[in-house]
Amino acid sequence: MENNFDVIVIGGGPGGYVCAIRAAQLGLKTACVESRGALGGTCLNIGCIPSKSLLNLSENFHKAKKDFNNQGIEISDIKLNIEKMMSNKNKSIQTLTKGVEFLFKKNKVTYLKGKGVLFSSNDVVVYNDNKKENFKAKNIVIATGSDVATIPGITIDEKNIVSSTGALSLDKVPKKLVVIGGGYIGLEMGSVWSRLGSEVTVIEYLDHITPGMDKEISKEFQKILNKQGIKFRLNSKVNSVNKQSNSLIVEFTDNKNSKTEKTEADKVLVAVGRKPYTEGLNLSKIGIKKDKKGRIEVNEKLQTSVNNIYAIGDVIKGPMLAHKAEDEGIAVAEVIAGQAGHVNYDVIPGVIYTSPEVATVGKTEEQLKSEKISYKVGKFPFLANSRAKVNNETDGFVKILADDKTDKVLGVHIIGSHCGNMIAEMALAMEFGASAEDIARTCHAHPTHTEAIKEAALAVDKRPIHF
Repeated sequence: MENNFDVIVIGGGPGGYVCAIRAAQLGLKTACVESRGALGGTCLNIGCIPSKSLLNLSENFHKAKKDFNNQGIEISDIKLNIEKMMSNKNKSIQTLTKGVEFLFKKNKVTYLKGKGVLFSSNDVVVYNDNKKENFKAKNIVIATGSDVATIPGITIDEKNIVSSTGALSLDKVPKKLVVIGGGYIGLEMGSVWSRLGSEVTVIEYLDHITPGMDKEISKEFQKILNKQGIKFRLNSKVNSVNKQSNSLIVEFTDNKNSKTEKTEADKVLVAVGRKPYTEGLNLSKIGIKKDKKGRIEVNEKLQTSVNNIYAIGDVIKGPMLAHKAEDEGIAVAEVIAGQAGHVNYDVIPGVIYTSPEVATVGKTEEQLKSEKISYKVGKFPFLANSRAKVNNETDGFVKILADDKTDKVLGVHIIGSHCGNMIAEMALAMEFGASAEDIARTCHAHPTHTEAIKEAALAVDKRPIHF
């Protein structure tokens, strides 16, 4: 094997494999190192893709059990086969990982299986079992992603106390599930098992769920999840999780009154976020600087403190999202090739794939207030949208924030069915600097959920038609 490359990417997740493919497309001799044994990283193997499979399947089950009869679709004897459901999920993952391998072959990217370790600014050693091999690279990209954040004193065993990884592979529906953490991951996985029959309680340290989200959306989201049967204990700190006969005892303290309480669970999901994965890379030896949170420091070109070494994705600052990492991967490949790589961090959408979905892009009201930016608000409820009405999908609303003087769209926040797809329209609009008036004057097909976006844009100027 030829051991000299223009680019070696360490990590085969969304950021890493996309970076490798784009670099190869630009004529750079490229290799990608991955230790997992399958490409796609956390997202494809144990994260966003398998969770979306279970979210979709659990929603179908819930609709068949709870909603169809009311809609004139009469089904009897509905049963859950958890084994088949997990098998369906696993088949999807296998197909997609093989797809990435095919793309590597198509684009002539060398796939190096093993753990990549830096030994200088140009030397990467790949360890695979008991073997090691040395490789040289003109440029190196660190795309090693992130790992599950833990709570001191609580040991994740992936059987009873699980991370998102274990929660994606439970062999039966727990009677009682306690979720520690009210962020994206905890709420998605909590909603999966709630729909399949679990009694779910979410314990969150803050006084609201989904930290960083627009507060109005966050409150509405919690109200809807409450209505669906998910319980919340906010402003509470989990102290311990202890096994007692056939159950787990979760002890937590109310932050307001310091009162300590206990609750019982069959399974506990620890979902308190993720941390950059940089262990064992020899970063300090090479002279690569990290910040206080353990993230690799980079400049606007995503270069580390060593000029020919770059970093992307979860190991650097910013939201830990696959699509953010992908955009950074493309940008880095283009920078290395002498082009002008670019990532617009103000227009990176975020989606929670519950039912209904929550989607957001740009500034929240809280951010605009703190930055002292004068703004206007336009809102439109799905209750007044004809397509949502006939589909029995009336929960939620569209919220558009626009500059008070220029009318430029600064942020869009949606809670409702299909909004994970709807947010793309607004991200595109914001990328091109659109005003609320531009959105309001764009013809939207009828009847569609997207008409709610047009109406919210009209509402910015206090002239909605249907509300």
